[in-house]
Amino acid sequence: MSTLFPDTHPKMEALQIELWRAASPARKMQMLAQLNKSARLLALTGLRSQYTQAGETELRRRLAGLLLGEEIACKVYGELPNAK
Repeated sequence: MSTLFPDTHPKMEALQIELWRAASPARKMQMLAQLNKSARLLALTGLRSQYTQAGETELRRRLAGLLLGEEIACKVYGELPNAK
């Protein structure tokens, strides 16, 4: 079996995969929810550093554009204020 992560020892990767397989569906959903939360936080942090003058409302709107695509985000949340 080839490794998924080149920076991880194959035995540790095999153990991780075994733990994922043994996890209950509820635990897998918890892990997925945490991954999604982390990804949103990272994206929002990146937006904060890119748009330093933007308020929380604008940042969340920009996040919606990243997550949903601009076309859908515009339909749901409206145009971006001061859109470039």
